[in-house]
Amino acid sequence: MLAVVVEVGVSGSGAAASGGVGARQQPAWEVVLVLGVSLGQSAVYSILSLLEKLTRPDQPLGRQTTSMNTSVVPDRPWLDLAYQVAGIVFPLMPALLALYLLRLSADRAGIGFDLRRPGFDVSRGFAAAALIGIPGLAFYFAARWLGINTDVQPANLAAHWWTIPAYVGLAVMNGVLEEVVMLAFLYSRFTRLGWSPWVIVLVSAVIRGAYHLYQGFGGGLGNLVMGLVFGLLYLRWRRVGPLVVAHVLLDLVVFIGYALAAPYLPRF
Repeated sequence: MLAVVVEVGVSGSGAAASGGVGARQQPAWEVVLVLGVSLGQSAVYSILSLLEKLTRPDQPLGRQTTSMNTSVVPDRPWLDLAYQVAGIVFPLMPALLALYLLRLSADRAGIGFDLRRPGFDVSRGFAAAALIGIPGLAFYFAARWLGINTDVQPANLAAHWWTIPAYVGLAVMNGVLEEVVMLAFLYSRFTRLGWSPWVIVLVSAVIRGAYHLYQGFGGGLGNLVMGLVFGLLYLRWRRVGPLVVAHVLLDLVVFIGYALAAPYLPRF
C-alpha cells in the first residue's frame, strides 16, 4: 500500500513538473506559430527573393525593379477588386490571432491598441512617421545610388474608382499586422520568456528588416532601423496605437504619393 502511494505521488509530481515546463515553453511556441503563418514566413521568402535577385546573370541588384501592390486581373476590375480585398483581409488573420492569444493571457489590455487615448495616438503617430519617413526617403535614394537596393515601385494598381480606397486598406492592413505582431505580441511573449528589453528590441528589429530584404539591402537595413526606433518608442509609450498610426501614414504617403510623384522621381 505504501508503495502504491509513493508511486502515485511521484507520478503526480512528474505531471506537475511536465505541466510547468509546458507552461514556460508556451510563449515560445506561440511566437513560432504566429511568425510561421505571418511575418516569419515572409522573412524566409524575402531572403530567398534577395538571393534570386543577387544570382541573376548580368543583372546587378541596383538595376532591378521590385513591384508592389500590383493588379491581378486589370482587364476585369470587379475581379481585381475581389483579389485586392482578399489580399487585405486574410493577412490580418495572424494579427487577430496574436490579439486573441494576448487576451487569453490577460496581456491584451496592456498593449495600448484601443481608443482610450486617440489624441495621444494620432499626435505621436504623426511625429513618429516624420521621424522615420524623412530620413528614410533620403536613405532609400542613397541606397539606390550605391546600387544596394532595387527600384521599388510601391503602387501599381490599375486606375479604377476603388484604387485609392484599396491603397488605404493595404496601408491599414500593413500597419495593424506588423505593429501588433512585431511589437505588441513579440514584446509580450519575449518578456514572458525572460528576455531583456534590449534583446527584444534587437531581435524584433532584425526580423522586421529580414522580411523587407526582397527590396534589397537598403530596404532591409532601413526597416531594421525603423524597428529599433519603433521598439524604443513602444517601450517608452507602452502603447502600440501610435506606431500603428505612424506605419499607416508612412504607407499612405508611399502608396498614394508614389502614384502622383512617380513621373518626377529620379532614376538611378
